Amino acid sequence: MSVEIEVGFENATKVPRGLEELSLEEPPKGLANPGVRRLLIGGGAVALAAIAGLFAYYYNRETTDDAQVDGHITPMASKVYGRVAQVLVDDNQPVRVGQVLVKIDPRDYQAALDQAKASLALAESEARSAGVDVPRTRENVASGNSSADAQLLGAQADLARAQATYEQAQTADLAWAQANVEKSRANAELAKADLARYLPLMEKGEISKQQYDAAKANADATASALKADQEKLAQAQRNVDVTKAQLDAAKARVEQARAGVAAAQADVKQVNMKAADAQAKIAKVEQARAAVGAAELNLSYTEITAPVDGVATHKQVEPGQIVQAGQGLLVVVPLQNVWVTANFKETQLRNMKPGQKAEVKVDTYGKTFSGRVDSIAGATGSVLSLLPPENATGNYVKVVQRIPVKIVLDPISSEKAVLRPGMNVDATVVTN
Repeated sequence: MSVEIEVGFENATKVPRGLEELSLEEPPKGLANPGVRRLLIGGGAVALAAIAGLFAYYYNRETTDDAQVDGHITPMASKVYGRVAQVLVDDNQPVRVGQVLVKIDPRDYQAALDQAKASLALAESEARSAGVDVPRTRENVASGNSSADAQLLGAQADLARAQATYEQAQTADLAWAQANVEKSRANAELAKADLARYLPLMEKGEISKQQYDAAKANADATASALKADQEKLAQAQRNVDVTKAQLDAAKARVEQARAGVAAAQADVKQVNMKAADAQAKIAKVEQARAAVGAAELNLSYTEITAPVDGVATHKQVEPGQIVQAGQGLLVVVPLQNVWVTANFKETQLRNMKPGQKAEVKVDTYGKTFSGRVDSIAGATGSVLSLLPPENATGNYVKVVQRIPVKIVLDPISSEKAVLRPGMNVDATVVTN
């Protein structure tokens, strides 16, 4: 502290002695000055507090600037071939889920759908017809079997009658006719012998002519009876042949009836064939329905819609363009669902684990957003690259590897910031 006093020459003798001594003393310098000491002590305390605070702040934190925003990049491609009829979205335009982005000319696929529906209608008609044929064929086969069985029974009955008639004609009728012939032959021979005896007697006059004529008439009568019995015998023999033919015919009818039964039984297989045919027609109906479903799908693919809410970008399609199946048209980026992929050094992962708090500073906005560690990759980035390193060589340099860590951010309002995949960020993880 100094005091500046102005005095005139004439008042020099009047200046107090104490003030003269005060103005001539110099203030202490360096650490001898109490103010300097207080200032150094206060500054040291502040520096120590700052160092302690910084140490406490950064002690349990791991930071990397090798980090970027990631998201679900959804490429949109055509699933069918065709000409682009309309493009209903511009580059970098917000889109909603289900919104139509691109339309492909649907006429070819509509015609294919109509044809598939016609084939389905035809298949259903054939299936209904086959379903009616099965019971009708079953009834016809059952009726045929009954008729064949009845015909077989009738033929067998006719065969039994023919067999009995043949046996009767061959035994009783033929034997009776033969016995009559033998009897008539004996009578004829006796009458002939009597006539031969009567002739000499008549010539001698021992008998009358009337007696002779009676003997002759008897001889003629017995000869006629023999002839008639012989005719009857021949007729009986012919009857045997006729009944034998009738018997053979009855046997043939029995065999024919048996063949009819076998054929009717074989017709039972037609029922199974008709049923199998009906099942095949039903299968064709299902096949036709599947074709209709495929045609409907192909028709629906002519309208390419957004699968998620986001921003349509990287548009590579124009109206009138011919696109192939699988050809990329544009990309939809859902900005509301993004995260951060931070590539930490392997030496920084000692205490890092899912669930820990994280902070992300976005270069675009210069702001810090909070989040948490979601997961840690199962391998280093170099191993997951297209050409992983091969260290089994003579020249090997140990390099600190980086491992991707997924950080999920807390919800951020669109008014505050919009994070887009690919943005550079600084990521910090609190590992305490």
